[in-house]
Amino acid sequence: MGQVSPYQVIRRPVNTEKSRNAAVDNQYVFEVDRRANKSQIRDAVEYIFKVNVVQVRVMNMAPKYGRWGRKHVKRSPAWKKAVVTVAQGQQIEIFEGV
Repeated sequence: MGQVSPYQVIRRPVNTEKSRNAAVDNQYVFEVDRRANKSQIRDAVEYIFKVNVVQVRVMNMAPKYGRWGRKHVKRSPAWKKAVVTVAQGQQIEIFEGV
């Protein structure tokens, strides 16, 4: 991916019940650029939210398919999810009070 802005690496926070429960354990879930690697995600989260990242886990999420008559069509594209663990005692405010 080369030299990119941290704001291009992090697309959006994933706000689900499971991700809100993980925030109690200092784990935050983001949708990230599909070409981003773990070190780019770590640097982006540390730069944007001013926290210390302990661990980054990434998953490639498969696209969702549907039917339109006999054809199989793509309802949503594939995307990449990152679960970021921050240092003990730190938190990301965007997830608080949600």
